[in-house]
Amino acid sequence: MTPIQIPLMLEKFDDGSRELDILKEALECRKTAEQLIAEERYMDAMERTVAALKTLRDFSDYENVEFRAVLVALLFDLSEIHFALKNYKQSEKELDTLFKVLDNLVKHDEERFGKFHILAMELSTRILRSRKKALDLLVKQQINAGALYDKVNAGVVAATDKLVDSLRSLGQLLASTGDLRAALKFYAEAIKYSKKRTGRVTRKEIKMTLEMAEIMMRIRTMRPRARRLLNAILPHAISQETIELERDILALIEVIDADVEREFSWKLFIHNITTAAKSKLKKTEKSVKEIKDQAARKLDEVKDNIDDFGDEIEDKADEIREDMEELGEKIEKKKKKIKKALK
Repeated sequence: MTPIQIPLMLEKFDDGSRELDILKEALECRKTAEQLIAEERYMDAMERTVAALKTLRDFSDYENVEFRAVLVALLFDLSEIHFALKNYKQSEKELDTLFKVLDNLVKHDEERFGKFHILAMELSTRILRSRKKALDLLVKQQINAGALYDKVNAGVVAATDKLVDSLRSLGQLLASTGDLRAALKFYAEAIKYSKKRTGRVTRKEIKMTLEMAEIMMRIRTMRPRARRLLNAILPHAISQETIELERDILALIEVIDADVEREFSWKLFIHNITTAAKSKLKKTEKSVKEIKDQAARKLDEVKDNIDDFGDEIEDKADEIREDMEELGEKIEKKKKKIKKALK
């Protein structure tokens, strides 16, 4: 953590004035706090920073530019210190206050305070634990940041380099954890700010775009977009005569094309298997239906045969009953004849 140094115009104050003494006392506290930060004595550094802020309370004009410049420097420090102490909520509150104070200073003098606005954005990428909050803040501050590039100076360029590197590092971290879509958002912001910094496509933007395309390739639905992106930066790589990057771009395009071809072959293979399976299933279903129909017919035949056999049994039973009746009548007649003969 390196404390920022804002150039102050203390010569505007009269020697021995109350306001000058207050600012000098606050700066002395800050100098001590910087030494403590370097030694990682964050609690002691926080005490000295708070002491500096208390000293500023006695300043007569809160609208004074130099007063606000010192306040911004102390807010930078305090936000960093609370983050180091893992007091993340407080750190975020100080970051919010920092932007409110800094916005007015940037409007007052872009040349002088512009780079600190970019540095505050870079600070937000480290302090805001919610990636959504970090992206929302970047989008919100883009209008102010865009205006700064109308008056580009060395300070803004250096600060932007730091912001771009932080956004890129966040993208790499998110990609390594598997949060690919969030990683792409941070890469997009990094490339956007990097282009604003130079006004053209440099080797750095080509490299970051290449990294972004590699992440896109890990998302199946984004592979066509990755190929378009690679095709778009290939001419820039050729014009830059960056043979290594040019080779990497062509290699990734080849991988995507090969993957598309393999995917087509795989889909065709799956289609053929599915079609064959469906055809076999239809044949099986047809065979099963035929067997069921045949079984139903056999069952009907058996039922008919059973019915016919039942009718035959009933007819035979009737014949037997008639024969028995006739036999009974004959026996009765014989009995009568025998009785008559005996008499």
